[in-house]
Formats: sequence, C-alpha cells, structure tokens
Amino acid sequence: MDVTGFALLLGFYLLGYALQSGLQLPIPANVLGMLLFTAALFLKWVKLEWVEEASAFLIRHMLLFFAPFVVGTMVFFPYIGEHALQIIASLLLSTFGVLLTTGWSAKAVDAAFGKRRPGKNTGAKEDISG
Repeated sequence: MDVTGFALLLGFYLLGYALQSGLQLPIPANVLGMLLFTAALFLKWVKLEWVEEASAFLIRHMLLFFAPFVVGTMVFFPYIGEHALQIIASLLLSTFGVLLTTGWSAKAVDAAFGKRRPGKNTGAKEDISG
C-alpha cells in the first residue's frame, strides 16, 4: 500500500493544526485541515487518485475509530440510566427546536429574498401561447 495518500491527509491535518494553534482560531484543527484539503482538491493541487486508496482504507476501518468513544460511554452507563428521561427529553426537544428554527429561518429568507429573484416559480400557470 502506498503511503503517499496517508502522508497527504496527515499533512493537511497538521497544516490545519498549525493554523488553528498559530492564529488561535475557534475552529477545530481537523475541520480546518479538511477545508484546506477540499480546496486543494477543487483547485487541482491534489489529485484524487493520490488519496483514494488511503481514504478507502480509512473508511473501511472507520469502526475502529469509534471503539474508544463507545468504551468511554460505557463508563457513564449508571449516570445515563439515572437520567435517561432527562436525556431523551433533551434530545427530542433540541431536535424539534432545530427543525423549527431551520424552517422559520428558511421561510424568512425566502420571504425576504424570494420576491427579488427573477423567474421564481409562484405556482401560477404562465401563459405560453404567445
């Protein structure tokens, strides 16, 4: 297996880490690295073929990256059992709140900018006869 893809992915992560720690940005280093990597792909500085094999390998073994999280969660099972109702209510209410906020925001944006768009489909049938 060629390590060029792994080196490129690690390099972009480290570049994101350097930017995040050097500029004290509030964005996680891995997110910055992925943004830079995506930009490099779009700008054709990095070819997809260079990282395809490494990324396929990482995706194939992604479950291994979740094992520490799952084991860490097991430590909190007693706490989760004690507060299950509050946790479930919080999850449901926050999900419903996000859905409402997103819907209202989309409606407000459409009301503010939708009328200005030329050729917006208003649902009315247009006369195409002439």
